[in-house]
This record gives sequence, C-alpha cells and structure tokens, in this order.
Amino acid sequence: MATDHLPALILPFGPHVQLALHVHDLTIQGRQAETLRAADAAEGVATALGDLRTVQSIKLGRMYALIALGRLQEALTVGESIAMAGPRSTDAKILADTAEVLIRMGRVDEGLHHLARAMVVLETAPRGSVRYVSAMSSLCDAARVAELFELADECLRIPDGILDFSDLYRSSADLQRAELRLEWGLRLEQVGRPDEATRLYETAVTLLERWAAPDAPLSNALLSLGLAKTGRHDEALKIVHALLLPMRLDGQDHEARLLHLAHGVVLRDTGDLPGARREFVAADELAVLPGERLIYRFELAVLATLEVPGAAARSMLAALRGQVEMLWRLRLDRRMMLQQAYRRVELEAARSTADLDATSDALTGLGNRRMFDRRMASMAGTRALLLIDVDRFKSINDDFSHGIGDRVLAEIAAVLRAHCRHDEIAIRFGGDEFALFLTTEEPESRQAAERIRKVILARDWSTIAPGLRVTLSMGLAVCQAGESSEDLYTRADANLYAAKRAGRNRVAVA
Repeated sequence: MATDHLPALILPFGPHVQLALHVHDLTIQGRQAETLRAADAAEGVATALGDLRTVQSIKLGRMYALIALGRLQEALTVGESIAMAGPRSTDAKILADTAEVLIRMGRVDEGLHHLARAMVVLETAPRGSVRYVSAMSSLCDAARVAELFELADECLRIPDGILDFSDLYRSSADLQRAELRLEWGLRLEQVGRPDEATRLYETAVTLLERWAAPDAPLSNALLSLGLAKTGRHDEALKIVHALLLPMRLDGQDHEARLLHLAHGVVLRDTGDLPGARREFVAADELAVLPGERLIYRFELAVLATLEVPGAAARSMLAALRGQVEMLWRLRLDRRMMLQQAYRRVELEAARSTADLDATSDALTGLGNRRMFDRRMASMAGTRALLLIDVDRFKSINDDFSHGIGDRVLAEIAAVLRAHCRHDEIAIRFGGDEFALFLTTEEPESRQAAERIRKVILARDWSTIAPGLRVTLSMGLAVCQAGESSEDLYTRADANLYAAKRAGRNRVAVA
C-alpha cells in the first residue's frame, strides 16, 4: 500500500540545507512530480556551490519520489549513485533505501542482502542521533515491502531516552507506524485473521488521532482508512468529503488512493454497492505498484460476492485469497533468506575486520605502514598524495611527556579521518608522519589540506596541556601522466621539506 516515504531527515546537511529540505518537504506532501522538478533545480545549484552533502540529501528525495511514481529502475540508478561516505547511520539508510527498491523490482535476493548489510552497519552505529532514527525508518520501509511486518514494527520501537525527539520526529515516527499497521491489518484481513487486523487498525487510529492536524494530508488520509475499517463511518466520510477532491486536483495520488479506499469501505458497509465499486476502481486506477493493486482488487472481489452472490463470485474471491495466502507464506522464506544473508554479511564483516586489524595503526586507528605500502603499490583511484608532519613533535614529547604526544597524534588522526572522503585513506606510517591518499585534483586537494591545517591550528590544545601548541607542515603532489608511485612520493616528500624550510605550519605544492 505505501509508496510515500516518511524519512526522518538526515542532519546535519551541508551549508545549503534549505535546498534539500524543500525537496524532502514536497516528497512528504505527496507532490512527487513537483519534487522531481525541484530536485533538478536544487541539485544543480548545490553542485555548483560544491555542497556535496546537500547533493546527497537531494538525491534521496528524488529517489523517494521516483519510488512513489513506480519508476523503480530510475530510483535504483539514483540510489546506486549516492556515495556511501559515512557516518555509519547514513550508510545504513542508503543501503536500506536501495534494498526497498530492489525488493519492489522483484530482485528479492539482492534486496535482502542490502537489508542485511544495513542491519549489520546499524549495530555498530551510535544510537543517540537523528541519523540513527532516519536509518531505522528506511529499514522499516524495506522490511515492510518484503512483508516482514514484525521486523518493520520492531525498527520503529526506539526506546525513550535514546533520542530527545521533537514533536516533528515523534509525529513522523508515529505516522510511519500507523501506516505500517494499517497495511499489516489489510494483509491479515485478506488471509482470514480479522480480529488481529482490527486490533492493528485500532492502534493505528490511536496514533493518528494523537497528531491530527489540518495541514497533514497523509495523516488525514490514513486516519480516514483506519476510521472506515473500525466502523466509524461518519468520521471517515467527513475527512473524505473535505480532502478527496483537493488531493486529486493537487496530484497527491497516494493520499487520494487511501481516501478512495476508505470511501469504498464505508459505502460497502452501508449498502451502497455501486458507489463502493466506483471508489475501489478509482483507487485501483491510481495504483502504480503491484502490491497496491492487490489490496484494491481484493476489496473488489469481496464486493462482487455481495453484488452478485453466487458460485462465480465466490470462486473468484477464493482464487484471489489463495494467491494472497501463497504470498503470505512466502514471508517465511524471506525471513529465512534474510537470516542467511545476515550471517553472510556478518562473516564478511568479520573477515574485513581481521584484515583491517592487520593494516591498522594501534594508537590512531588509521592505516599503518603495511596499508601505506599496499596503497602505493596499487594507487587505485588516487589523484594526489599529501604527506604530513607534526611540527617539532620531539619537543612536545620532551616538554609535555610521551602520553601527551600520543594524545596529540590521536587528535590529529581524528581530524584526518573526518576530512577523508569515503574512498580516500588516511595513514600513519611513522612516529609523527601521516599521509592522505586523495581522489581529487589539485584545487580540491589543496583546499582539503588547508582545512586540516587550519583546524589543527585553531584547536584549543591547552585543554590537553597548558601551553601546548600544535601545527602541521604538509607536502602535496598531484599525479602526473605516466608517473610511478615512487616518483609521486618523492615529489610530495620534497614539498613537505619545502614547507618546513619555509617556516612550518603551511602546505607546499610544486
């Protein structure tokens, strides 16, 4: 049933946050065609401004709109173009969103593998952030598409105290939970478990009534369906009559589908069978995904047994119910497939961890000399090499102690790691010697080096030891056609010593 995403937005964005927020707002409002136009314009501006983080967020909004419109191959292309550059919660969100698209496309094995990867990544992600909640929201959507409703519901059970929700995020989470439970209830009703379905409908209504507001179109559309399914017909009709025509005119197809479905349920329950058929057909005509059509056509089959009682209608309903029950049983296979994928991903992660341990520096967690040598041998994707020395590091050890020196190295390592792109590598290959393998050309690489230098210079080092001051000297060399890695290193090293001779605390490029 659900095609609209209700993402807890990833924060912080880049500096031009409003570009991404506008795109996401349109998506949440169900204005998908407008979302795509806004995303085109916003992405062009953010790219021109060099705000890559905001570009990533805009792409997510575009991806959600394409999913809602049923343009799944385009959505997958967008999802695969979004770089996984950390933090871990954001990477997990991207994996889960891609998993949803793959499952919707029928590529269930791949989708469940992506879902398993997202789950493994989230296990090691910090939980006290909006990004974590956003990732769990996407995980819920992917699980729901696979009809793993129990897992989807669990994803939304974020314990109180992990995050101090604002009303915005609480209402978004409750709205997503309500939509999940309505869809879950519809499936249970189809497989002949009406009592369980009713309980889910009632909990959905309770959640939706908590955040009822005139300017919440999706919430009101969902509420109308919940009210219709729990027999509160007059309240459901009040919402339908107020919102259905404006939402049809505004192109909010998902909300309109829900309102048509709610209207049809009320009309069928109150004996207006031709009217009910009109509404169910209208909902089916607006559907873009197979799962949606199955819901509306099941309601039409139930209606047919009331319109033309007899063996033919009953046989049609029985055949459709058999199809639904078969799909319901497939849930068990998917649960097993997800468990197997999860174990495979865990094993892959364990092997990666073992390899990482062998190539990591124990003090800083950066790559070590073995990693440096391996990267120098391949140079895959490297466009520039930045060598870094801590200025007068021996004096820091002598004047303040080796323990303080170790803390300085760890602080510098954290800064280097924060300024690396996802495909760039930071190395500590000597006592106070660091290296960055960069994937950008000279202007961007020089800017990155200057940012690092300024961050270290501006750091209040007196919090570690009174009177402590730390600066960096850097040598940058950009790859030249036909140049060996040894020649690149020689030029970067020469630039490093040029920076030292020129007075330290600077970046030298030749």
